[in-house]
Amino acid sequence: MNNTLHLPPLSTEETQGSIPAELTELCARMKVPFNPLKRGLYTPEELYEGYREGDPGSYIGCFDDRVYRHYLAHGKVATELSETMARTLHDYAIGHALRRLLSQYNERRVVGIMGGHALLRTDIVYQRIARLSKMLTEKGCLMVSGGGPGAMEATHLGAWMAGRTDTELGEALNIVAEAPSFKDAKWLDTAWQVRSRYPQSQYQSLGVPTWLYGHEPATPLATQIAKYFENALREDGILTIAMGGVVYAPGSAGTMQEIFQDTVQNHYLSFGYASPMIFLGEEYWQSTMPVYPLLRHLMKSGRYQNLLLSLTDDVEEIKKTLLKFIEEEE
Repeated sequence: MNNTLHLPPLSTEETQGSIPAELTELCARMKVPFNPLKRGLYTPEELYEGYREGDPGSYIGCFDDRVYRHYLAHGKVATELSETMARTLHDYAIGHALRRLLSQYNERRVVGIMGGHALLRTDIVYQRIARLSKMLTEKGCLMVSGGGPGAMEATHLGAWMAGRTDTELGEALNIVAEAPSFKDAKWLDTAWQVRSRYPQSQYQSLGVPTWLYGHEPATPLATQIAKYFENALREDGILTIAMGGVVYAPGSAGTMQEIFQDTVQNHYLSFGYASPMIFLGEEYWQSTMPVYPLLRHLMKSGRYQNLLLSLTDDVEEIKKTLLKFIEEEE
């Protein structure tokens, strides 16, 4: 089984980390608060440089906030050539850093979790996602999400707590429950408290957020952060790299878009095979947002083919389904 994730091989420049001098000089003249030629993905420490744990107000003025305010001031769709070039080069550099990380993994061990940003930390679904992510990370999976709050953050909380006991996971959930919504003042600070109380150096997870949704802070519980300016690159990229399957937690418009993007990819076997699409939340996906019966109907009628669909509330069942798929080609 290859581990290239259907991406072209790394170039000599990427492998050696060399950058042409003229490009370096050009970027030095760009008046932007970020490095257009960033080497490597962001760490939480880099993204939140200037933030002080215990002082929620210190987010204002940290690196992530400075870049977001600059982004808004120059337009979500930039009109200045130098700004457009800076953002494009930045996203290009992030994309290549992402490829270097993913080259370390068998493609079927990259698993995505999609879901709504508004999911509260006190919700049973948040807790289920965290537990599932912890178990899969311990089994050697790289867990990937959009890197924001809600279902996305639960993915990284679980991965962060990999290697620890279920009791410790419960304690971490209690810490973040003090600020259930990302709109709460202590949302970011409680995540940093989990990091401080339970240091992590053995396991990784990947968050892929965007400054387009900069009002939703990126979770510092992701160990690697590929933050983009261009949301289209980010959304398509997550579904492309999650070849081990995607778990869909309850969400709204954004999650619906991701479901049908993934459906097309699997229907056409865009990368040679279809990956599992698992819907977490039986009542939600059958009644509240009846996507699952629709996809089953389209499969039965022949309009869609090759989809590997399942629906459950049982995280143990999801774990077994994904590991069976992952391991059958290893």
